[in-house]
Amino acid sequence: MYIPFENLPGESRVWIYQSNRKFSEEEFSEIETDLKAFVEEWAAHGTSLEASYLLKYNRFIILAVNQEVQAATGCSIDSSVEFIQSLEKKYNVDLLDKMNVTFKNGEHIAHKTLIDFKKMVKDKSVSENTIVFNNLVNNIEEFNESWEVPAADSWHSRFF
Repeated sequence: MYIPFENLPGESRVWIYQSNRKFSEEEFSEIETDLKAFVEEWAAHGTSLEASYLLKYNRFIILAVNQEVQAATGCSIDSSVEFIQSLEKKYNVDLLDKMNVTFKNGEHIAHKTLIDFKKMVKDKSVSENTIVFNNLVNNIEEFNESWEVPAADSWHSRFF
């Protein structure tokens, strides 16, 4: 059951998928239609999940579930991963590789492999003040407070 993202409680679990490229406006519009249909039908053991999504910067897909109403289970999480994999195929993108780093470079959003990001740190092309996307946040409250943060305040800090 779709619930507007802002109406979900802060403890709601989130999963963040980052694309290795920016989606076009047309692609993002199609993805939003597909996401809404998926979330409307998303269930765990036959019980509808109170869920939502956000699309950010033409690059990020964020899924959220209110775990207080019905927890996402192995099967329901698997179905969401299958849905994300279908988007990967349809748009020829990578959404599941967690070994990439996305960060702000001025107004531009950059996407690099972890190895390339480490090189950028060494070359001082990025700093502890570079805004990074911490996709390891677990819930909406953490998402709101700690998703877009200086590298020094995220797991990325280990590279400085």
